[in-house]
Formats: sequence, structure tokens, C-alpha cells
Amino acid sequence: MNPFVLFAAAGTGAGNPVAEIARTFGVNWSLLAANTISFIIVCVFLYFFAYKRVLAMLEERRRRIAEGLANAEKIKQELVRTEAQRQEVLVQANGQATQLIEEARAAAARVQEQETQKAIAAAEQIIAKAREAAAADHARMLNELKREVGRLVVQTTAMVTGKILTAEDHRRLADETANQVSA
Repeated sequence: MNPFVLFAAAGTGAGNPVAEIARTFGVNWSLLAANTISFIIVCVFLYFFAYKRVLAMLEERRRRIAEGLANAEKIKQELVRTEAQRQEVLVQANGQATQLIEEARAAAARVQEQETQKAIAAAEQIIAKAREAAAADHARMLNELKREVGRLVVQTTAMVTGKILTAEDHRRLADETANQVSA
């Protein structure tokens, strides 16, 4: 027998406030029990067939976004590392240039004025070449970084969007990324 019916039957006596309130509001215990059971069945059905799938989809999207952010962080770290390498090359080039200038000045003190002028000119030329070499190395590293960043952006975009990118999409994303890195 239904527990709600027993509860209502037990409370039909005078003085039971629950029975009086139920009677006042016209509560039909068997109908209330049937509606409660139907509601629980609908809740269980929705939980297993709708809510779990929605949560799984949201978790997958959250995971993809996290991967995209991790790739972006890797790109930032690579950029910082490349900048540090560039600075190191510049410091080495300046150190070498300074060393060559000092050697040239020491030699200039021992030789005539004409030889001094030749040594200073040679040192300045070496500095210019070292700076050109450093600038060329910097440009090469930036180009490598642009290609790598473009590749990572294309790969990340393909992973996040779940879309297979065409060759045109690859080229366009790589160009846009290269322009943004250059800016």
C-alpha cells in the first residue's frame, strides 16, 4: 500500500494538523504520489540521456580550450627564448667588436699615425660586419619563429575548431600569424 495513503489515513482524526491542512487544500495523496514518481522518472531519464552528454561535451570543449592556451603559452616561451638568444648573439658580437677595437688601439699605439688610421678603419668595418651578421642571424631566427608560430597556430586552430583546414587556410593563417608576430 502507498505510504502517502497510510499517512493520510492515519491523520484523518480530529486534531491532526497535517490531515486538516491537506483537506483544506484538497490534497489527493495518490495523485501526489503518482506525480512525484513520474517526476523522479523524468529526472532520472534526463540525467542519463541528456545531462551527462551535455557535461561530456562541455568537458571536451574545456579540454580543447586548455590545449589551445597551452600551445599559446608554448609559443610565448619560444618567443622569449628566441629573444634571449638574439640578445646573447648581440652581446657576443659587441664583446668581440670591443675586443677587436682594443687590440686595434693597442697596435695603433705602437705604429705610425697612418697605420693607426688603417687599424681603426678595419675595426669599424669588423663591427659593421658583426652587426650585419647579428642582424642577419636575428632575421633568420625571426623567420624561423614566424614559421613555427604559424605552424602551431594552424595546428591549434585545426584542433580547436575540429575542422580540416585546406592549403589555402594554412597559408592564410600562417600569413596572418607572421604579420602579427612582426608587429
